[in-house]
Amino acid sequence: MDEKATQGGGYSKVELTMSAGKANLYALFFILPILLLYIPAYILAWPEQFSFSNLTSLVAAYKAWLLISPVIMMAVFILGAVVHEMLHGFTWAVFCKRGLKSIKYGVYWAMLTPYCHCQEVLPLRAYILGGIMPGLVMGLLPAIAGLLLGNFLVFLFGLFFSMAAGGDLLVLWMLRHQKKKDLVQDHPDKIGCFVLEKI
Repeated sequence: MDEKATQGGGYSKVELTMSAGKANLYALFFILPILLLYIPAYILAWPEQFSFSNLTSLVAAYKAWLLISPVIMMAVFILGAVVHEMLHGFTWAVFCKRGLKSIKYGVYWAMLTPYCHCQEVLPLRAYILGGIMPGLVMGLLPAIAGLLLGNFLVFLFGLFFSMAAGGDLLVLWMLRHQKKKDLVQDHPDKIGCFVLEKI
């Protein structure tokens, strides 16, 4: 939806944003419950994986991989961050008149953080769907799959990217009091958005 179409159309514009530093702090309040929910669930489901003998045998079997694990983790983090932002963009683009042309990608170099910005005004539900998509696809679903299959690496992938979605959950939490008919415009510079409330 074009922002010009909402001007003079009985909408009041409200800014819901916060600084990056404050957002990182508040995101911890979402990360802690994720840790407290995910990790005990896996340990309770697969306690034998954490026995001393099993851990010792794993270290012996994968000793070479453990040496390069920091490099692998960094590669997963970088590629995962890119895919995370692409999932935001592709989902929002579905609801944009100009499609992917309305999606802008970049990097906040001061914090080495990639970002995705939607330049069109979206219905509240569409904005929320784009906001939760990375946490759902890369976080919750792999974590559940790892838990059900007893695959610790898949579970860790899901756990990590569930925590990485903490900032997204924060923005959605900021929108918790909005009404279904409200419109949302992603903020181009700050963490958060503008809400166009119907008067």
